[in-house]
Amino acid sequence: MMRILSVDYGKKRTGLAVTDPLQLIANGLATVSTSEIFEYLAAYIQREPVERIIIGKPMQPNGRPSENMVRVEQFVNRWKELHPDVPIEYYDERFTSVLAHRAILESGIGKKVRRENKGLADEISATIILQDWMKSRK
Repeated sequence: MMRILSVDYGKKRTGLAVTDPLQLIANGLATVSTSEIFEYLAAYIQREPVERIIIGKPMQPNGRPSENMVRVEQFVNRWKELHPDVPIEYYDERFTSVLAHRAILESGIGKKVRRENKGLADEISATIILQDWMKSRK
């Protein structure tokens, strides 16, 4: 089987997570500068077969798109042009950032490490998106 990759697309940083080849477990992959995301993903899919990409759909609690939706749509449209063989689909990402920050706090990671590694929350958010998507498919 091939992996499924998830994207938590941000203005500055983008969190990534990926399944194992059997698509049983979601793991954090990386946090990448958003300006380098296409190069990173192109290199990754050369090394590892990816069946599809799940991208967080940024929504406000009231169900309306958040301000980041325009950037996410631009990414999705460009992805479809550059890599039409790897489908990409949206998945509601509401509250994933809150859950990611809570997980970091509950893990006991110190304040200094949290300050130095701001991308950790993005990677965890991508993992939560992927886990939720996987649950929704069962």
